[in-house]
Amino acid sequence: MSSNPQVAGTWPVMSLAEAHARLTAPGSPFETESRVIRGIPTTVWKHAPATLCDLFHATSAFGERTFVVYEDERVSYDAFRRAAIALAHALVRDGVRKGDRVALAMRNLPEWPVAFYGALLAGAIVTPLNAWWTGAELEYGLADSGSRVAIVDAERLDRILEHLPGCPALERVYVSRTGAATGDARVAALESVIGTSADWAALPQQSPPQVGIDPEDDATIFYTSGTTGKPKGALGTHRNAATVAAAGSFSPLRNLLRRGEPVPAPDPAAPQKAMLLAVPFFHVTGCMAVLNGALAAGGKVVLMHRWDTLRGMALIERERCTAAGGVPTIAWQILEHPERTRFDLSSLENVNYGGAPASPELVRRIVDVFPMAAPGIGWGMTETSSTFTSHSAEEYVLRPDSSGPALPIGEMKVVDGGGQALPPGETGELLVRGANVVRGYWNKPEATAQTFVDGWLRTGDIARMDEEGYVYIVDRMKDMLIRGGENIYCIEVESTLYEHPAVMDAAVVGIAHKTLGEEPAAVVSLKPGMQATEAGLQDFVRERLAAFKVPVRILLYQEMLPRNANGKILKSNLRKLFDPAA
Repeated sequence: MSSNPQVAGTWPVMSLAEAHARLTAPGSPFETESRVIRGIPTTVWKHAPATLCDLFHATSAFGERTFVVYEDERVSYDAFRRAAIALAHALVRDGVRKGDRVALAMRNLPEWPVAFYGALLAGAIVTPLNAWWTGAELEYGLADSGSRVAIVDAERLDRILEHLPGCPALERVYVSRTGAATGDARVAALESVIGTSADWAALPQQSPPQVGIDPEDDATIFYTSGTTGKPKGALGTHRNAATVAAAGSFSPLRNLLRRGEPVPAPDPAAPQKAMLLAVPFFHVTGCMAVLNGALAAGGKVVLMHRWDTLRGMALIERERCTAAGGVPTIAWQILEHPERTRFDLSSLENVNYGGAPASPELVRRIVDVFPMAAPGIGWGMTETSSTFTSHSAEEYVLRPDSSGPALPIGEMKVVDGGGQALPPGETGELLVRGANVVRGYWNKPEATAQTFVDGWLRTGDIARMDEEGYVYIVDRMKDMLIRGGENIYCIEVESTLYEHPAVMDAAVVGIAHKTLGEEPAAVVSLKPGMQATEAGLQDFVRERLAAFKVPVRILLYQEMLPRNANGKILKSNLRKLFDPAA
C-alpha cells in the first residue's frame, strides 16, 4: 500500500463522500448498518468484532507471530492468549463476576494487555488508572470505581499501600515484577498466577471462562476530568471499543481511493506492521487505538520503559517499525534530533499523533524528512473511546490545521449557544454521536445528563466544519490544557494552590510549547504579610499532584487577579504576562 503523501496535481480524483460510500458499500470490509442502541439509531461496522472478547478470540489466527516486544522480552500472540486466559480463570476463582471492576495501574509492560484482556474474559469492567497519579489520586480511582481487584506494578503498589484502607471494596491486589513482601494479605504476586513473560508460552492451552458478553455490555472505565476538578469515569461498552479497534486502516484506504489507486485485497502473508508505542496504555489512544488496533490487524507493539528519543530511533531500526508517534512531541523530537541520520528509519510508513495541538509546520517537516511516510492526526476524547476523526497523507497535507472528517460510524455538528446547528464555517460547540461514544459517566448521573444529550456528546470544544465535513478545533470551552497528550484541568491545580496557607488568589493558564503543545503556568497573589517563592509553590503542588500537572512557571502577582464584571478571572490577560502576543 502506497503511503507517499506528496500531493499530485490531479489529487483528489474522488470526493470524500464517494470514497466513504465505496468503502462502506455492501460486501466491503467496512460495510455499515444501522442498529438501535439505547433507543438511538446508530451506524455500526457490520463485519467488525462485536465485542472485545470476539476481538481476542480472532487473534488465534496469528499464532506464533510476535505481539509485544519489551526490551529483550518477546511475546507471541499464542503466549499472550494463554496468559490472559489463565489470569481470567484466576480472577473468577477470586470471585470476580460479570460487571465487577478490575483496576489496572502499571506502566507499559507485557503484563498490561494480559491484565486488560484477562479481566475482560472474566466478565469484568476493566478500569485502567493513570500510572502517573499519586497515591491519593489512585485511591480515588480505586474507591470511586469500587474495584474488587487491582493489578499493579511495584511502583504503583508502593504508592497505594498506605491508601488501601480507603478502598473498602478491594479484595485482591496482584503486583507484577516484585518479590517484596507487604504484610497485607490482599497482595499477591501476579507471577504466582501466570509466571513471567518467558513462561507464558508454556502455560496450558485452555478455553476462557464461560461468560456471556453482549456488545452493549459495559467493558471499560477510563478516567477523565471535568471542570469540577474531580476525575470522572467514562463508562464504555464493548461495542464502543471494538468500533475503534476495527477502524485503523480506514483512513489509509480512503486516501488510496482518493489518490486513484485500487483498494488491495487483504493479504495474510503481507509483512507485519509494527508500532513503536511511546504513549501509555492507560490512555484511550494507547489502549483503544494502538493496542486493540494491533490485535485487530495482527500487528506488533514495541514498548519502551520510558520515552527516550535515541532509544526510540534504535528500536524503530531494530524492529523495523512501520509507525511511530502518539503525540506531536514524539514526532518533533525524532525530526529534530541531531543524531537522527545515523539510524535507518526507512521502515516508517506512518507518523501519527493526536491528543495535543500540532502546528502545520510539523506536517511539512514530516513530509520533508520522511517523504515515503504519511503524516496523520486524529481527534477524539476519552468519551469517544479515542479516534473519532481521522486525517492522513494528502488530506492532511492540504488541510494541516484540520483534524479530519468523522469516521463513517460517527456524526458531527457545530451548534450555537441555543443548541441550533450552524452552517459550514461558523464557530460553535462541537457535538458528536456514534458507535464509539461511551454511554455516560460512572455513578455520576448529573454529569452524564449535562454532557450526553439526546444521543449527542457535548464535547466542550469550540470548532468549525467546512463544506466537506472536515473539522477544525478552534479552542476549548472547558478550562483545560493538554501537555504532550496529558489532560490538565486548571481548577484541580488551582484548588491545590489554594491549599497553600500563603495563597490568596490563583489561576492556571496554558503557555505554548513547541513540542508539548502547551504547558501549565500559574499566576498567584499572596495574602497580606505572607511569603512564598515560585520553587516553594511548585514543590507544594508536586507533593499533591502528578508531576505533569505542576506549573512550569509561577508568577507572583502584587494585587488581586484581574476579573470581569461577573467575578471571573480574565485568563486572557494573564496569558499575556507569559507571552505578550497571546
